[in-house]
Amino acid sequence: MFMPAIAISAAGSILDLFDLFEVPWTMLAASGLFLGAGSMWLALAAIKPAMRVRVVLEKTITRVLLLASLISILTTIGIVLSIVFEAVHFFRIVDFWDFLTGREWNPDAATVGPDGKVQPLFGSVPLFAGTFMITAIAMCVAIPVGLFSAICMSEYASLATRRVAKPALEILAGIPTVVYGFFAAITVSPFIVRMAEAVGLQADFTNALSPGLVMGIMIIPLVSSLSDDVISSVPQSLREGSLALGAYRSETIKRVILPAALPGIVSACLLAVSRAVGETMIVVMAAGLQPNLTWNPLVGMTTVNVRIVDALTGDQSFDSPETLAAFGLGLVLLVLTLGLNIISLTVIRKFRQRYE
Repeated sequence: MFMPAIAISAAGSILDLFDLFEVPWTMLAASGLFLGAGSMWLALAAIKPAMRVRVVLEKTITRVLLLASLISILTTIGIVLSIVFEAVHFFRIVDFWDFLTGREWNPDAATVGPDGKVQPLFGSVPLFAGTFMITAIAMCVAIPVGLFSAICMSEYASLATRRVAKPALEILAGIPTVVYGFFAAITVSPFIVRMAEAVGLQADFTNALSPGLVMGIMIIPLVSSLSDDVISSVPQSLREGSLALGAYRSETIKRVILPAALPGIVSACLLAVSRAVGETMIVVMAAGLQPNLTWNPLVGMTTVNVRIVDALTGDQSFDSPETLAAFGLGLVLLVLTLGLNIISLTVIRKFRQRYE
């Protein structure tokens, strides 16, 4: 804006210096301001539409992203509050400590005592014990097989093998859980019963071993796919450096690649644990609904999720203790899951700081 005014002032000074033409300073100033304003108007006319579109677009994108974040946050808060409020109603009827430490779950036999409290037949220990038992069996199958298959796919398999094996794993991951449930109930459970009888053991048709094994098979593609992506993302320079120092391929995998990919592998395993804890259909069809507290995987037991579904889909009223017990179980499961996530994030952060 000031360049035209400066140019006109300089021209007037030169003319006045050489006595060529005497220009009043007021005219010079007015001319400079007029030309400067005109230049500014032309510049704004040229760039203002584009700038306006860009600013509006940036503001719109920012608001959309902020709205998406708020929706996620508010949804999470709403879910937590809905569980907490109903769980508070349940714990006004049932003692919280008896609920956590009780070893018997039998809502049909629960009676109200003189103090208005329900007798401790809502013990959640058998439900969480069954959940941990079936999840542990599933992880014993899914993590070793999935991790070894990921190492084989990323480090040893040829391109032709990957083209065949990768889609096969994806197909395995796309099978509905109800199909796995039928497989566990119709094929795996009778096989376990026959094998137990062959070695002199007694196994129930509905047992914890059958859904654990089938659930582990179901989770193998998840562990394998995520671990394969993590291992493949390790820089090639680390492999080449280890091999250049004379290490075998197996030593390179053990001492270089796996430590570098460990945070991602831990994340994959924890995601698999969450997937196993949240499974319901396979447990219903193969493990049964009986809340047994035992270390024997050959007998029937149930999980927290199955009991929640059973409580919310029954014929009892919504304000009955048996229905409200589902929210108490959900609250405890939410706290345990949150604690597991915090521990996993801490472990991943420590390993990442160690190997980066």
